Amino acid sequence: MQKQKILILGGKTGMLGQALVKLAKAKGHDVFTLGREDGDITDFEFLKEKISEVNPDVICNAIAYTAVDNAEDDVQNAIAINKRLPEMLATIVKDTAIYLIHYSTDFVFSGKQYTLYTEKDVPDPCSVYGETKLAGEQALSKLDNCAVLRTAWLFGEGRKNFVSTILKYAQEKGSLRVVSDQFGSPTYTKDLAEMSFLIMEHRGVGLFHTVNSGQASWCELASEAVKMLNLSTFVEPIETKDWPTKAVRPAFSVLSTQKLQQLYGYTPRPWPQALQEYIFENLETLKIQKNQ
Repeated sequence: MQKQKILILGGKTGMLGQALVKLAKAKGHDVFTLGREDGDITDFEFLKEKISEVNPDVICNAIAYTAVDNAEDDVQNAIAINKRLPEMLATIVKDTAIYLIHYSTDFVFSGKQYTLYTEKDVPDPCSVYGETKLAGEQALSKLDNCAVLRTAWLFGEGRKNFVSTILKYAQEKGSLRVVSDQFGSPTYTKDLAEMSFLIMEHRGVGLFHTVNSGQASWCELASEAVKMLNLSTFVEPIETKDWPTKAVRPAFSVLSTQKLQQLYGYTPRPWPQALQEYIFENLETLKIQKNQ
């Protein structure tokens, strides 16, 4: 892949954005970032001007409103980030040579089916977060220079996440209660970045499911993380009804990556392998002392 100018939205502070920046630099690309810390990225003229200044070959939009429960009440801000920002990007990159990668979510699905979701399955979100992310996908659906990557259950360096939170509490408490009847696709941001560049190199267009292989419940993911460090914390499985939240979560939103295999011969590694690498390469930043 030739050296390119890559603009990563959310590259300074976002968990995925930081992983994309790290990999882009490792591959020798010229990397630029733009985020909410730089100004109002939902202002069209500001966004257009900043993109024009960089004149990138590729834009990766890793900015999202991801506070799932807050979105139920903070609807306008969720719309501004998850729907309007992609709409503006679509307007800016349409009929240009700029290639756009945008990230979406498993939450566009209701979770009412119990077979792996493919890119051909009909979305049916059950939360404001899911609805606004789907609207962002739809805003980009007619572009011939854009890939929308659906992903899920992210963990990785640079930002607090489910795994880092579980490991923090596991070292402080003798037991944890974690939901066991919601199933998804745990995904390491480092691996998601690799999949992003694979699709970028092929200039893939349309929807792609980009997650680590396998599936887990939140309880299984937590238990595996605790077990890897030989912590004595008991992880108690509970049902969704025992942990009420403002937003409805899909009970089953495991994504199929068969399209990646068919198009590019790529099979993502299983999530436990990715989890192990994340934990043991970040013991210091996770402030973890592994029990022998």
